[in-house]
Amino acid sequence: MNTELDEALLRSLTPNVLGILVRRGADFAAAEDAVQEALIEAVRVWPGDRPKDPKGWLVTVAWRKFLDMARSDAARRRREDLVDDEPTPGPTPAVDDTLQLYFLCAHPSLTPSSAVALTLRAVGGLTTRQIAQAYLVPEATMAQRISRAKRTVSGVRFDQAGDVATVLRVLYLVFNEGYSGDVDLAAEAIRLTRRLSASIDHPEVAGLLALMLLHHARRAARTVSGGDLVPLAEQDRGKWDTRLIAEGVEILQAALARDRLGEFQAQAAIAALHADAPTAEETDWAQIVEWYDELARLTGSPVVRLNRAVAVGEADGPRAGLAALAELDDSLPRYAAVAAYLHERDGDLVTAARLYSEAAGKAANLAERAHLTRQAARINALKK
Repeated sequence: MNTELDEALLRSLTPNVLGILVRRGADFAAAEDAVQEALIEAVRVWPGDRPKDPKGWLVTVAWRKFLDMARSDAARRRREDLVDDEPTPGPTPAVDDTLQLYFLCAHPSLTPSSAVALTLRAVGGLTTRQIAQAYLVPEATMAQRISRAKRTVSGVRFDQAGDVATVLRVLYLVFNEGYSGDVDLAAEAIRLTRRLSASIDHPEVAGLLALMLLHHARRAARTVSGGDLVPLAEQDRGKWDTRLIAEGVEILQAALARDRLGEFQAQAAIAALHADAPTAEETDWAQIVEWYDELARLTGSPVVRLNRAVAVGEADGPRAGLAALAELDDSLPRYAAVAAYLHERDGDLVTAARLYSEAAGKAANLAERAHLTRQAARINALKK
């Protein structure tokens, strides 16, 4: 039996099974617990006795687990009416509740971290241990976070309309975590976004999927064997995944043709321009600046304007980039790193070295800190 295939199958069935239990009358928290128990049972039983109807098997086992929990909790008398109402075995409904689960898990009352954890658990089918390991927190801490999130959304109507933009932000948060532990969160985010794209016809969903694919295509070139970061301009473009790039560009072009531009489509357009350049020197920076202008108009984000300053520096020279940077708050994350790069391009090595060191001290992670520290050392060596 293919263990990896079974794990993928279990994770793909999780949202449908959970949706069926909720529609039968289970509240979200209890249903999610029951589904997790059924998944554990499947891992134990399936290697020796794979069911002909995996989804039906999971629904049956999860419903029985739910009823067992209901019977054992006398305080929840509302559920006692369901105990003698177990549906007879038969084909499971063809309704796909995945989309509603996305909306539920990205409920605005949840914090971003809780929404991410609940999405990975309920829609992604990951275990609490896997999620905790991916986010480098103790399993008990993640269990509490997920439990609180489930309680928060348990009273929300399952058919209540959700906010697509919130769902997309949660998925983008998952993607940006990249890889940690035994769960590849970037790949998981792409998988979940593909499923969302199959459930809803929305250009921004397509835009996010295209953006993820275009960024993921550069993954193999983003670091060297020791884990050190490789800047985009220095990456070996022969290591870029041309299949993912082609798919991302095709999805993006179809989304842009609908003339409903959103921020993820604009970000994907910038990524596509980088992917289209055979060499760093051939990058169409003028077009990238135009897309950053669109993105700034859509979002009003100072971080977008910070990235735009880099593009302006490439398109019109470092002095123009520094002028664009001067309009921004110097407390912005990565401001010092951008300033260092532009000052280096302008030939001011003293200022560049100082700013690289300053940026290293503010870096969000060890890999970025190490990269900026090396940049400062390189500039200091050039000054001698």
